[in-house]
Amino acid sequence: MAYLVEQIANQLLINAADSGELMTNMKLQKMLYYQQGFHLAYFDTPLFNDDIEAWMYGPVVPSMYEKYKEFGRNGIEPDRSIDFSFDERKEQALFEEVCKVYGAFSAIGLMNMTHDEMPWKTTPVGEGTGHVISKDKMRLFFKERLKD
Repeated sequence: MAYLVEQIANQLLINAADSGELMTNMKLQKMLYYQQGFHLAYFDTPLFNDDIEAWMYGPVVPSMYEKYKEFGRNGIEPDRSIDFSFDERKEQALFEEVCKVYGAFSAIGLMNMTHDEMPWKTTPVGEGTGHVISKDKMRLFFKERLKD
């Protein structure tokens, strides 16, 4: 079952805040991409249904970009009033692992990584123009990453 992207974004913000960091919108966008990619690869289902687009600075979930763009380069406080939990322990474990590994990188570091990866490289870059990175591309790419 897919979750609402707002729930996943807020969980990422909570995870970062609990680790002593307020995540920026730019980093949030890249973390949503990595969470979605690994979830597609491991479970063969999307973590959330929203599309991810290839923008100049890397993958973006347009609705979440719009929601948080007012923060600019500043960190975003999570909404701790939202009650959320994953349906399966394995989903929670994968989410935490992706946070641990990719959360250690800066927003720019994550952007540079995404620019070197097949899903972003093979999708025309735009900004708000609907250049969707297909879930199939992401699933295939991240399945290879799981083997490494």
